Amino acid sequence: MDIEAMLFTRGLSVGYDHALVSNIDLDVFPGDIIGIIGASGIGKTTILRTLAGLIPPFRGSLEHSLVKNGELGYIPQRLGLVRHASVEHNVALGARATARKPPAGTSNRQWKATVTREAINAMGLTEKTREPVRRLSGGQQRRTATARTLAQRPRIILADEFLSELDAENVEMVFGAIHRLVKEDGSALVVVEHNVERAFRYCTRVLRVRDGRLHPVQGGESE
Repeated sequence: MDIEAMLFTRGLSVGYDHALVSNIDLDVFPGDIIGIIGASGIGKTTILRTLAGLIPPFRGSLEHSLVKNGELGYIPQRLGLVRHASVEHNVALGARATARKPPAGTSNRQWKATVTREAINAMGLTEKTREPVRRLSGGQQRRTATARTLAQRPRIILADEFLSELDAENVEMVFGAIHRLVKEDGSALVVVEHNVERAFRYCTRVLRVRDGRLHPVQGGESE
C-alpha cells in the first residue's frame, strides 16, 4: 500500500512582492527528516513560513489537512516564548495546543501534564522547570521552544535553525528526541539548517535552495 504524503506542494512559488523560490514540488511523508540548506537571504525561511501557513503561497498549490487540527508544530528563529513565565508554563502551552486525545482512562488534564513533563525531561531542562525563561541561556531557550513543540505532539514539525546556540552534546539530545517522535508517532521534521555537515548527518533528505529553485542533493556533493 502506498504511503500518503502528509504535506505536498505542486509548482509552489514563495515570496512577498516577488517569488524568491519557484516551482517547488515537495512531498513530506511519515518518518521524513528533511533539511533545507543554502545561503542566507535566499528564501529558506520564506519556504518554511509558507509551509506553516503563516504567509500565502505566491503561486502554485500547498496541500495538507493538519494545521486546522493542531497537528503542525512550528519553531521560528524568534522563539516566541513568554519570557517572564517559567519553562513549565511555556512548554504547557504546546500541550494545550495538541490535537491528540489522551489514552483511555487518563483525564485530559493528567495527560497534558504528563506530556509537558516528558518534553521538559527530553530536552534536559528538568532542573529548570520553574525557572523564568528570561534567566535561561540562549541554548536553553531554544530547547524550551523545542520542548513546547514536542509537547504539542505534532504530525509535522517545521523548524527554522532551531539548533543554533546549541553545543554538540545538546544537538545530539535534541535530535534524539526528534527521532523518537518521528519513529513512535510517524511524524516528520522539515528543518532549515545553516550547518551543512549537520544537515547531512541527521536528515534523511537534504534540499538546497540555489538560483531560485529547491534542489535535492547528496552527501558527497560540493557547494
